Amino acid sequence: MSFGQGLSGLKAAAQRIDVIGNNIANSNTVGFKSSSVSFADVYASSRVGLGTQIAGVNQDFTVGNLSVTGGQFDIAIDGGTGLFRVVDSSGSVFFTRNGEFSPNKEGYLTNAQGHFLTGYVLNQETGAYSLQPEPIRLPTGNIAPLATGSNIENNPESGVLARAMNLDAKADPIDATIVFPNLSTAPNAPKVPDPSSYNMSVPMTVYDSLGREHQLTQYFRKTGENEWSVFYQLGSEIPADWQEHKIKFKSNGEIVKPDPDATPPITTDTSRTTLTFNITGAEPLVIPVNYEEATQFGGPFNYQFVQDGYPTGEYASMGVSADGTVVANYTNGEMLEVGYIVLADFPNMQGLSPVGGNAWAQSPDSGAPRLGRPGQNGLSNLMSQALEESNVDISTELVNMIITQRTYQANAQSITTQSEMMQNLLNIR
Repeated sequence: MSFGQGLSGLKAAAQRIDVIGNNIANSNTVGFKSSSVSFADVYASSRVGLGTQIAGVNQDFTVGNLSVTGGQFDIAIDGGTGLFRVVDSSGSVFFTRNGEFSPNKEGYLTNAQGHFLTGYVLNQETGAYSLQPEPIRLPTGNIAPLATGSNIENNPESGVLARAMNLDAKADPIDATIVFPNLSTAPNAPKVPDPSSYNMSVPMTVYDSLGREHQLTQYFRKTGENEWSVFYQLGSEIPADWQEHKIKFKSNGEIVKPDPDATPPITTDTSRTTLTFNITGAEPLVIPVNYEEATQFGGPFNYQFVQDGYPTGEYASMGVSADGTVVANYTNGEMLEVGYIVLADFPNMQGLSPVGGNAWAQSPDSGAPRLGRPGQNGLSNLMSQALEESNVDISTELVNMIITQRTYQANAQSITTQSEMMQNLLNIR
């Protein structure tokens, strides 16, 4: 008689209890994936089996529940495809579903094990992403200011733009004998136009290259039917080499601007001008002004102006979009893209090697990782300010524990029975 079958059953049941216990112990571990044991029978040349053996310990990579935490550095993978790519201080690469990150003293996003979250980092000077995944670092210090109108090469709407403006067609033209802008020449008098020399004015804030605020005022004067003149003032300064800007409207109330389809084609453009102000201690402030959306209808004067400048601002918080884009938010309301988080997928997830710390490493069985941006090429999206909970089902584990305990008892009884049978054999006289 052999005790091998019962002994193998005891060992297998004990190992399964170890796996179940590990699952239960990690039921609150963020991003943990439960394991299960696969068994296989053992046969020799005889027809009677020799017991059981552990064929493998398999991990269940199904998605755990996502819980909203409100933590600005918490990130969850919203789907079953993809793992965060992290590196340790020596450069070794690991993969995890645990998105519980926080910045270290140098501003790099790390997890509890000190592993660095990686992604493709945006070069702020060239506008290009890094060619290889790098540790993601939050910016420090202030964001540089942007002078109004200085981004005209990249943004055709840079400068001062009238999103909407209506000049009242019923307004009376100003008497031509009243000088415009008619600035006072008295030594202590404010350098502002005489109110009798214009119909309406629009004040707004613009910024120089140092991020300092200035008030730009536009004064509109009706000079004739469908014709207006505009005077500009920055504080008490007028533009360098200033010439009167004349605006003309068509009989349908639209501003005169180039229109090749008109009959005859219109080549003149009264909707645009460029202002240049010399600023003490800063670069000259060059402001393109765009009135393309302006109209002249018989209704009250109204306007909606926007400008693209802003002052400096301090770093306030971080945000992550569904496609992994990491954005720094500043106190001046501006945002700065840092880069985007990279996710990894494998041909055989079961082939990954657990390394502890809720992480896995690539192995020959897993295949090479496929890296990509979240939400693209089959990879899952990300959810900011959320974490993926453990996918351990406590009720299932407790039932499995009871079954395994009964299996252990049955194998122990098998050994006891064989022992009694052998004792009976020895007692034959």
